[in-house]
Amino acid sequence: MREVTIFEKIIAGELPCNKVLENDDFLAFHDINPKAPIHILIIPKVHVKNFQELKPEVMSGMTAFIQEIASKLGLDKSGYRLITNNGENGGQEIFHLHFHLLGGAKLAWGHFEDADPKGSF
Repeated sequence: MREVTIFEKIIAGELPCNKVLENDDFLAFHDINPKAPIHILIIPKVHVKNFQELKPEVMSGMTAFIQEIASKLGLDKSGYRLITNNGENGGQEIFHLHFHLLGGAKLAWGHFEDADPKGSF
């Protein structure tokens, strides 16, 4: 049996979060360790381990939800970054699908600084 994730505990109301938006299928809340002036986590309420396991019909609903968040926060005009890490080598730490929406400033692209591309070939 798999371990319940922190996101499932947040969905169940067992742990608090600073909600941005919620509907029957999805929840969005502020990241407790932000990497940008605006850093929102967006999760489906049903457990999906990662993007590879996501059904296209769930993603279509999530797309509209993410667009609504971006508009609500005024990021639809200024721009934002949307990230999901998939699997251990992709940097996924919590194995419940989640997207990071980052914005509120011009974002740098420095997250590969510690990678060694020579070790990949």
